[in-house]
Amino acid sequence: MSLSRSEQMSRIRGRDTSPERVLRSALWRTGLRFRLHARKLHGRPDVVFPRHKVAVFIDGCFWHGCPKHYVRPRTRDEFWSSKLRENVERDRRQTLLLEKDGWRVCRYWEHQIFESLNEVVESVRQALQDGEWNPSASWRVVQVNPQAGEGDMEQRLMEDLRDATTMRSVFGRRSTKKWKRT
Repeated sequence: MSLSRSEQMSRIRGRDTSPERVLRSALWRTGLRFRLHARKLHGRPDVVFPRHKVAVFIDGCFWHGCPKHYVRPRTRDEFWSSKLRENVERDRRQTLLLEKDGWRVCRYWEHQIFESLNEVVESVRQALQDGEWNPSASWRVVQVNPQAGEGDMEQRLMEDLRDATTMRSVFGRRSTKKWKRT
């Protein structure tokens, strides 16, 4: 018997997800010690290095608007568009508040953990040790507009997480490239 959409969504975990566990294990193996889900910090980062003021978030491709893997749902367009926009705005608010308080914020996509774990670990290490560390741009899909005409075309509007005035617009076929761990 298949589950209803509501039942399926209720089973999605908010913490201790497999990407989090994989990254934490890799960080621990390299000798990096951290705290989890610091309650007193904006956004409750997934991994925290309090002494170095480094906060690490692992963002799901669907929920946070991954430019590579976000797939626009075909139903309840208004609801999902609003949800995506709210999630991106919350991510931006959390990131900017932490950075204002002197924290270095590292945000990674779930697919990065599985596809390039060593690079992610090295990036975290650089945030901990490099005096001149600067975060890379973090593009987010904030809106997807279906395009009339032949085929299943769409316009994807993207914003940089740290600067809402920096935008990109990409036209192409509807993305169905959901990320799947193999």
